[in-house]
Amino acid sequence: MAIVKPFKGLRPPQKIAATLACLPYDVMNREEAARMAQGKPESLLHVTRSEIDCPADTDIHSQEVYDKSVQNFKLFQEKGWLVQDTEAHFYIYAQTMDGRTQYGIVGAASIDDYLNGIIKKHELTRSEKEKDRMVHVRINNANIEPVFFTYPNVKEIDRIVEDIVARQKPEYDFIAEDGFGHHFWVVKDAQTNQHLEQLFANKVPATYVADGHHRTAAAALVGKEKREQNPNHTGEENYNFFLAVHFPDTQLKIIDYNRVVKDLNGLSKASFIHKLSESFEVGPAAKEIIKPTALHEFSMYLDGHWYKLNAKPGTYNDKDPIGVLDVTVLSDLVLDKILGIVDLRTDKRIDFVGGIRGLGELKKRVDSGEMEVAFAMYPVSMQQLIDIADTGNIMPPKTTWFEPKLRSGLVIHKLD
Repeated sequence: MAIVKPFKGLRPPQKIAATLACLPYDVMNREEAARMAQGKPESLLHVTRSEIDCPADTDIHSQEVYDKSVQNFKLFQEKGWLVQDTEAHFYIYAQTMDGRTQYGIVGAASIDDYLNGIIKKHELTRSEKEKDRMVHVRINNANIEPVFFTYPNVKEIDRIVEDIVARQKPEYDFIAEDGFGHHFWVVKDAQTNQHLEQLFANKVPATYVADGHHRTAAAALVGKEKREQNPNHTGEENYNFFLAVHFPDTQLKIIDYNRVVKDLNGLSKASFIHKLSESFEVGPAAKEIIKPTALHEFSMYLDGHWYKLNAKPGTYNDKDPIGVLDVTVLSDLVLDKILGIVDLRTDKRIDFVGGIRGLGELKKRVDSGEMEVAFAMYPVSMQQLIDIADTGNIMPPKTTWFEPKLRSGLVIHKLD
């Protein structure tokens, strides 16, 4: 069963929370981070993307950048931009997008749960990204950015959250520059905090990494390091836990994650469509955007036209948690078989577009001449994600896109 505990959060005062909070480090480049932090000395980007305070040619993985992060993190605390709670709490973090609100429990997840497989993952991690985040956690001695978890819905936890939200004014409540709402409550009652901890321990058999696999791995590995370095280790130290926001699976919605490809692998348009017809029912060309509406239905944009592609029966395996995924169907039947793209992680001929940008972004990239063809897919379901994690399988790269992204800085977990 899952171990999730309250903790003494490091948080901003109400008046600067909206300015201090920022998007996760990995959804932007250096230039974008610098623009986002411009005129905002209290933006947490000065800690999470501290290269923006270094000369433009500085290697983002250099010691200079990590040292600047530590310097800025200390400065934030000295200036009172981040203040630690005196008591351990759970926190409720809600996000609103397109009129829909999802409510998460912010708590300290156990590194043992990660090491023992109670925290389940569905993606492979890259060692270089793990190492970068490990340095950031280690050198600041804190989990500065949360990870995004989900868990099988527990009605009693829902009722507690509903009661707090109804009775208590949020600590933070703002709409970010992207139009998404962020709402944050402190669970102040000690008995309620204890009850939530017990509910996770008794009714949540596993939690699942939805977004933030590298941050999760880094947090767990740094905690393991500190444990091994401490001859007086008890298991209760802060480093045994890391910062995570836990959303019930019934409230989350995965957004499509689409593909654009630079060329047709030497094929003419007619030859390419003919080869597609071996595995797909190819609909007529249309000028209007065609959006996939069901599993195994794809949309393709090519040469100014949209096409509907329906995978033919027998070309996919609905009994296989990986084989049923449309990203697998597209990879096997189109990207690999026809276009010669085998490794999605390394091939420079393919790029990925999160569905939050809309299918118009696919059209734009093809019409510009940058790409030759685009494919839109029906999004993966939460049940598919859980089935894959439960069976120990790994999703293909760039399969899931969650939105809104968690804002970093609303609460931080220190390791000592």
